[in-house]
Amino acid sequence: MMTKKRNAKALAAAGATLLALAVGSATQAEDDTREMVEMPTIMQEHMLGNMRDHVRALEDILAYLADGRGKDAADVAEARLGLSSLDLHGAAHIATFMPQPMQEAGTEMHRAASRFATLATEAEVDMSVESQQALFGALSEVTQACNACHAGYRIR
Repeated sequence: MMTKKRNAKALAAAGATLLALAVGSATQAEDDTREMVEMPTIMQEHMLGNMRDHVRALEDILAYLADGRGKDAADVAEARLGLSSLDLHGAAHIATFMPQPMQEAGTEMHRAASRFATLATEAEVDMSVESQQALFGALSEVTQACNACHAGYRIR
């Protein structure tokens, strides 16, 4: 029972921190030093929709991993984040508006997601500590690629 309360408090604190960061970043937009990437409003909305789906995919992946369902996590990773998802997200159309390094960061995120999907499928069979560490390391590579792009670029 104590663990559940502790976990709930930790989740609440994490949520409050994320909210504070979101509010703080909105008020500091004028001080934003990231490179502005110009694109039509419709493409901005499309890109933001894609990124929101990426975050939802990460949420689904983590939920599946927490439930011990590596194959389901792998399926989500490949279909919604991996190289197989490029057509779904209209990557070729959006890429024409991106500087080359931004394109490379996006491609690296998709590659990392595909690598994660492969490892997650294997982890379903091999539940060793080493396998799980590799799995979470691969998932970290996905979020590192996301963070690298978000740290360097903005569209609004």
